[in-house]
Formats: sequence, C-alpha cells, structure tokens
Amino acid sequence: MSYTIIDVAQIANVSKSTVSRVISGKGYTSPETREKVMNAIQELKYKPNAVARAMVSHRTFNIGVIIYRKDFPIVSHPIYGKILDAILAAAESLNYSVFVSTDKEMSLRSADYMLEKRVDGLVLVSRLSQEMIGYIDSFDIPYLMVNGTAENNQVIQIVNDDRKGGRLAADHLYKLGHRQIGVIAGPQEHRSHHLRYEGFYQRLVELGCEIHEEHMYFSPTSLFNDGYVGCLSLWERSHETNNGFPTAIFATNDMLALGAMRVMVEKGLSIPQDVSIIGSDNIDFANLSNPPLTTVHTEKEKMGQDAVFMLNRLIQKLELNPMKVEYEPKLIVRGTTGPVSSRTQ
Repeated sequence: MSYTIIDVAQIANVSKSTVSRVISGKGYTSPETREKVMNAIQELKYKPNAVARAMVSHRTFNIGVIIYRKDFPIVSHPIYGKILDAILAAAESLNYSVFVSTDKEMSLRSADYMLEKRVDGLVLVSRLSQEMIGYIDSFDIPYLMVNGTAENNQVIQIVNDDRKGGRLAADHLYKLGHRQIGVIAGPQEHRSHHLRYEGFYQRLVELGCEIHEEHMYFSPTSLFNDGYVGCLSLWERSHETNNGFPTAIFATNDMLALGAMRVMVEKGLSIPQDVSIIGSDNIDFANLSNPPLTTVHTEKEKMGQDAVFMLNRLIQKLELNPMKVEYEPKLIVRGTTGPVSSRTQ
C-alpha cells in the first residue's frame, strides 16, 4: 500500500505542515516531535514521491544537461558519452532525475525546453555563446559549464588543463629524439583542440624545434575520417618538398590519431619504428588499436561527477569555490611512440 504525508501526520498525531518541515529540514521542530514523525515514517515505510518532495522543498529534483556539439555523434561520442554516464550516475546518487538535450546550433531552443521542465539547475557541456549565457542568466537558475569556454568569467567551468596536455606530448616526443614533428589539430574554435595545439607548439618552440608548414594540418572536425584526410595531406605535401614525412605526429584527440594511423598502415609505415604518433583524451578505443595508442589522459568521468556535486551545492545555495576546476593531464605511454630511428633521421 502507498502512504501519503497525511497518513504520516495522522500516525504521528501532528499536522501535515509539521511533517513537511521534518522532511525538508526547514523551520523549527522540537526533537520530540521530530522523533514522532520519523517513527511514523519508519512504521509506514513512507517514501516521498517526486511531487511531494517538490511541494515540500519547492524543488523538482530534476536537473538538465545540454550538450552543444556541431557534428554527430553526440551522446555516443567517446568523450561526451563518458561525461554523460558520470552525470547520470552522480545524479542518481543524489536522487535527481536528468533531462538531456543536444543542440547542434547553440540555439535557445534547448534552454527553453529545460526551463519548461522546471529543472533545478543546468549542466552545459561544451562551448557557449554570450547570448546563451545571458539568456540562461535571466531565468535565475544555477548552472555550470563542462569542457567548454565562456566569455563571462563568472561562469563556473570544469575543464582539463589542455594546454599542459599539449606540452606533455611535446616533451615526450622530444625526449625520444624526434625533431621533425607534425601535428593534426582539431577545430581551433573548440577550447580543448586550441589549447592542446597551442601548448604543444609553444613547448616545441621553447625546445628549439620548428614545425614546418607542410607538417601542420588543421582539421574541420575531430572525427576519424578527418584524421585520415589530415595525415594523407601531410604525406602528400611532405613528398612535394625536401623536408620529408615527420618522424612523429601529435593529434589533438585520439580519433584524429587513429585516423592518421590508418594512413600510415596503408603507406607501409611501421609504428613506431618509422613514425611515432600520440593522441589526447585516452578514449576506450585508444587501448584497442594495434599497437595501442600513446595518449594524454583527460578526466572525463570526474568532470561529469563533479559537475553534479557542484551543481547540487549551487541549487542548495551553499558556498562553492573555486569558480574554475582544472584537472591535471597524465601521459599514458603505449606502443605507438618510440625513439627516432636512424633510418628516418
């Protein structure tokens, strides 16, 4: 049998509003009265449903997740999928339900959908426009951003230190003796790809290592196929000059790196004997390639988990510091990087 808050009040011999105060934890209730209410709840095995909780706490216990991404896949993406899985698990542990929306155009439609659902807060994944931030601000609900950037520095951001990740990749290849190094960089309007490329390039400059123009490719997407196209472009342009093909390549994500590896195999190159390659993100596929891909690990699951826990504090109007959380990257050395071969120097 399903019991209501009225049944609890009758058993405890108190008013319905008193039971509400005990459940919500708001307002004063004497210890004796609170004990009676809790005993009645236990006796009836009463569990407040979502409607009851919302009436008592003035909250819906729903949170919204909007993923902004121009290209498919979105929810099944090896990064965004991991972030979303972690968000769902953390939300369940705090008794939140989650509405998920994806948006390719960064329009106001997804925000309107979430506001219609009366969500208690929002997790915004990827880059946002100032227009979008201003629109959400006008509704006065808590929100934060995961793996993205915003012009407004008052927006709470949860990110990886991608610039440092690029520097780690540069140091690794340089220490292995590589000096003729190429790069396949994803869309530079995206925070992660831009910072990884910037960190990688700047570190090589500091080490006195130049990247030739024909060894650089800027991809329109971060997908496998464009990694393939990018590496093919490096191959063709390198053979039109006297510089030759790079002895090592850094790709700003693992999917681009895996696409580049396909070209190397087709051209009869041995990895890493003829050419080394390193990616970034440490997606599941990276460890399944042959040889397994050397990469820079990013905290995908932790970003999603911390986003929910931080948003919960915002919803409860609890203090939250700092405004920006930035996770340390970690180099994962596998089979695709090795010392520069004497035959490729």
